[in-house]
Amino acid sequence: MNKLDGTSITIVGSGIGGLANACYLAKAGADVTVLEKNEQPGGRVSRLYRDGFTFDMGPSWYLMPDAFDRFFDHFNHTTDDFYDLTHLDPHYSIHFTDGDYVEISGDIDKLAGLFEYYEDGAGEQFHDYLTESKHTYEIGMEHFVYTDRSRLRDWLDPSILWKARGLDVRNNMQHHVDQYFDHPKLQQIIQYSLLFLGGSPKTTPALYSLMSHLDFNLGVWYPDGGLGSVVDALVEIGDNLGVDYYVNAEVKNIRGRRGAFIVDVEQTNQNGESPLSEVSDNPPTAIAVPNDGPPESTSNHESGSAEVMSDLVVLNTDLTHAEQELLPPEKSAYGEDYWDSRTYSPAAFVMYLGVEGDLPELSHHSLIMPVDWSEHFESIFDDPSWPDNPSYYICVPSKTDDSVAPDGHHNIVALVPIAPGIEDNSTIREGFRDQLIDALAEHANTDIQDRIVVEESFCISDFVGRYNSNQGSALGIAHTKMQTAMFRPNHRYPGVSGLYATGGNTNPGAGVPMCLISGEITADKIISDIA
Repeated sequence: MNKLDGTSITIVGSGIGGLANACYLAKAGADVTVLEKNEQPGGRVSRLYRDGFTFDMGPSWYLMPDAFDRFFDHFNHTTDDFYDLTHLDPHYSIHFTDGDYVEISGDIDKLAGLFEYYEDGAGEQFHDYLTESKHTYEIGMEHFVYTDRSRLRDWLDPSILWKARGLDVRNNMQHHVDQYFDHPKLQQIIQYSLLFLGGSPKTTPALYSLMSHLDFNLGVWYPDGGLGSVVDALVEIGDNLGVDYYVNAEVKNIRGRRGAFIVDVEQTNQNGESPLSEVSDNPPTAIAVPNDGPPESTSNHESGSAEVMSDLVVLNTDLTHAEQELLPPEKSAYGEDYWDSRTYSPAAFVMYLGVEGDLPELSHHSLIMPVDWSEHFESIFDDPSWPDNPSYYICVPSKTDDSVAPDGHHNIVALVPIAPGIEDNSTIREGFRDQLIDALAEHANTDIQDRIVVEESFCISDFVGRYNSNQGSALGIAHTKMQTAMFRPNHRYPGVSGLYATGGNTNPGAGVPMCLISGEITADKIISDIA
């Protein structure tokens, strides 16, 4: 007999954390229902189809392959059962706005030579930095990531303090990196990955130096078909375990308590063109499997609504939205002041571009970076405004995978981190769009102005509308010192018995691999509470 046999669990939202959580819970015997308000599962890992192009709408970096391996191994699978992986080399390239160009290779000795070129002694320092980064990663993953420590008493264990000795737990990343490198470009190369955490060098704890181990040692990979292939894999595993998926099913209210929850669901009101408007006749698993609309067994078909009864509920939606819109006011555990006081990760201005012809100057992942990026960070965290001289991230998956663009074309996802909550309108977007196109031509020698055949934008108002994201933040609350570990929202939702949370706003934090782990941690807590 499985530990959760006979337990019904409803998961609100189908981001990576919710999809992973569904798999773990279903394997433990639970009857799992996943409710997704959008037209496809995956949360921010959605796909956009236009005129033969396929775009990953959100995450596009496949890092921490060991975290994916751990997940699939739990279900007696490997990644090879679902998708092929390509190790990217270079991992990415950087076009500095002063004309310098560097490629971040998978060859550590070659990279050390690059560091030495910019600064005497930096090659040896780079090796030392990676040794420290690897140590931090191994200690951190085993004792602070896979093992959830969301309470103060979890950190008072002498054995934990012993294991953490030697780790830089006091400083921020800027202070930490200053101890190794002086040259600003080397500091940027080391610190760029902090954007995956939604932070800046001055606000992100030095413990996140472990990101360099992911970047340089474990490498940057690409799953055939894009990050959407990971969603397909999770849905296929869950489907085989009996998980029921519903899309276009928006949760409006959550009432009740452990053993007697009622989740009010309504058919999503689709406005505008769907990202799936041109999906092929042979859709991928994550699009083919889910049911459309609220569960029929409890539906009021005349109004397109349903009441879903459930023993337990897991929140995989933005927690601010859950508190302010889904739960009764008396069940709000954190409150408006709490959410208003949080530091949020950047929002993003994103463009999805289908381009005719070749793009020889761009890698699969490319960055356009000013020599001094401090002004960009200030426009995000200190003086919220649209940046004048930003960093640009350019992804061209079709350089690796010809299935995502028509013959003779490439797909581009271009992204600029911006402050959450600032004004977003068509006039601002049009101006910033032109700025991005000009930057590609000027700094990456890539003129696409007259070659664009598909063009879509996505920004703050879209993050709010599609993902219920507070202030349009792309990743939720940032990883500052006071928003890490026990300072992030708890997996056991306070004050409501039987209500849980998973995903990027909980531990261990944002990003696809971290959300996989969050799904596991939340399942472990549910199983321990039931058992």
